[in-house]
Amino acid sequence: MYYGMSRFAQFPTSRRPRALRATAAGAVLSAVLLTAGCGSSFGTARDPEPAAAPLEGFPVTIENCGVRTTYDEPPTRVVTIHQHPAELMLSLGLKTRMVGTAFPDSAVLPELRKDYEAVPELAEKEPSFETVLDAEPDLVYGGYGSAFDEKAGRSRKAFSDAGIHTYLNREYCGKKQVTMKDTYEEIRTIGRIFGVSERAERLVSDLEGDVGEAASAVEGEAKVPVFVYDSGDKSAFTAGGKSLGTELIGLAGGKNVFADLDDVFGDVSWEQVVDRKPEVIAIYDYAGAGSVEQKKEFLLSQPALADVPAVRNERFVVLPLTATLVGVRSAYAVRDLAGALHPGSFR
Repeated sequence: MYYGMSRFAQFPTSRRPRALRATAAGAVLSAVLLTAGCGSSFGTARDPEPAAAPLEGFPVTIENCGVRTTYDEPPTRVVTIHQHPAELMLSLGLKTRMVGTAFPDSAVLPELRKDYEAVPELAEKEPSFETVLDAEPDLVYGGYGSAFDEKAGRSRKAFSDAGIHTYLNREYCGKKQVTMKDTYEEIRTIGRIFGVSERAERLVSDLEGDVGEAASAVEGEAKVPVFVYDSGDKSAFTAGGKSLGTELIGLAGGKNVFADLDDVFGDVSWEQVVDRKPEVIAIYDYAGAGSVEQKKEFLLSQPALADVPAVRNERFVVLPLTATLVGVRSAYAVRDLAGALHPGSFR
């Protein structure tokens, strides 16, 4: 039995200050004021024009992975590195703020595809520092820690020195348990940065509703043992207890058999997989790690795995990697997982 992701099949600036240009009238006024200050008989100079009023809700100060940033106004030229930050911004209606994106992991949600394709793709993988600078962003929003790889010259300090703000998906702020609360807070934080908090709250409410409905449908069901297969042949690279995937599986009425792995991801032996007898295998799908069919073929061809219930019964569920990260897809994944793990209870 092979389960696809039904919902995925259906679904789918500011560091730089504003330029202040002196007008001819301003120049004349300056000369008049200077003359008046020297004892001229000119009358009293008029009061200077008041400063522009600050935008409602600004300035906004954000603490992100140890970096404190104050936004005097919403960013208007944003580069996203990795797909899930791009999809989050598009879900908040921020297409016009985006001047570039990079490194798509999987097919874009259909409802966002048109907007996504309207944003210039800077690189198939992480773009170089120079490529990002060429887009003249005032904010770079990274999805994985590699977005700001110091060895590649893309450190957050390098961008700051160039006068560009940075923001990193909170999932990569440190090794801690990642939960759906992180997803909701990520959306709210991006909403604050761009001055669209009301949109963010509506999106969070919708996603919370989807998750709550799915979790309620399988409440009370026996937890199905699930093994996450990301990649690997000599050993298995899998999702550990600190991954968001572990919570998604739990909300959907399952249990990650490697929830005791004290990391977001890690390697385990195939002997361990056999010993833990998973009944379902969740295959993570993303570019560069082999196709889903290749991964299935590998699992089914291993004699040592023949008696693993999930392999024997061919119970596989496919999760786009972007669905297991802090972003808009994670809420959708709960519903599809629940349907795969408990097909008799969830409609």
